[in-house]
Amino acid sequence: MATSKTITLTSLDGKTFEVEEATAKVSEFLKNLIEDFDHGDHKFPLPVDSETLAKVMEYCKKNAETPNSGDKNAVDDELKNFDADFIKNIDLDTIYDLVQVAKYLVIRGLLDLTGQALADILKGKTPEEIRRTFNIKNDFIPEEEDEVHEESD
Repeated sequence: MATSKTITLTSLDGKTFEVEEATAKVSEFLKNLIEDFDHGDHKFPLPVDSETLAKVMEYCKKNAETPNSGDKNAVDDELKNFDADFIKNIDLDTIYDLVQVAKYLVIRGLLDLTGQALADILKGKTPEEIRRTFNIKNDFIPEEEDEVHEESD
């Protein structure tokens, strides 16, 4: 049985992660690095903390391991269920971190998932609730705020 290649990723805080090449290649960024440097050891330092990198690699591993069987609906359902469990109960700061890493590593599925999670957090909230949730300062003077309300009505 052939062994798969492993890739070593090093987090910003010095923790190393040994991941299978297929897992790393879920990231377009890492896929391109692996293909461009297809010789010797694959060791890549990343500007990501270890906690976030572990979470991202968990996502990538599941997406790499899910068999691409002939039943596309079954695969889609399995990944949807994984995504729902993966994003459930994640705090806002972690979602922010995941968005940034998904953008940096070009992991479209994770970017879609975290973007949807942020949209779900915003859904049904008033502007004031959104400001509190995301710690955004309201820098409108009362006249400007009234003008915005008039324009939206």
